[in-house]
Amino acid sequence: MTQPILLIALSYAFGCINGAYYFSKWKMGKDIRKLGSGNAGARNAGRQLGKKGFFFTVVIDAIKVFMALFIVNTLIEESELVMLICAFCLLIGHIWPIQLQFRGGKGVVVFLAVTLYLVPVAILVTGIVMGIGYVMFRRITIPGLISMMTIPITAYATGHSWTYSIGFLCMLIIVLLVHIPNSRKKKTRNDIGE
Repeated sequence: MTQPILLIALSYAFGCINGAYYFSKWKMGKDIRKLGSGNAGARNAGRQLGKKGFFFTVVIDAIKVFMALFIVNTLIEESELVMLICAFCLLIGHIWPIQLQFRGGKGVVVFLAVTLYLVPVAILVTGIVMGIGYVMFRRITIPGLISMMTIPITAYATGHSWTYSIGFLCMLIIVLLVHIPNSRKKKTRNDIGE
């Protein structure tokens, strides 16, 4: 019983490693949350630091997910529930990191990285839906959020259990809820992806 609890705590700790915050601190010596949209995520890092800021934020946030889930998968074999709880804690740690006064990113990169690790084919489906949405609307935010809604469905359709679908649905709901304040901002801004 002790090992799953430690892995859950470890996953939250990995989630707290916020790529945008630490990269901007290293590169500019500034808190990304006090710049631009005030969000500690990849899009705001891209706006403030250019393509490198966006790229390194995505890489850092994806690596932390892969490392944490690899550790969990190595130590706890064939336990979908523990794996999904740890994935959920990675997301929670990213959005509400304790060392950053619970003000992190919006979880899109983490959610997609978890999907890539656990159900790689779902990323392909998401990308196709996103591409179609972008061609139709020439916007990123709404098509991006809609495309992520395919992930719980794809997880089940590709032979994974209901546990996976419910786990992904819970993570998706969290990501959508933290994006609700953005819907009140100017419609000209594209804030998905943090």
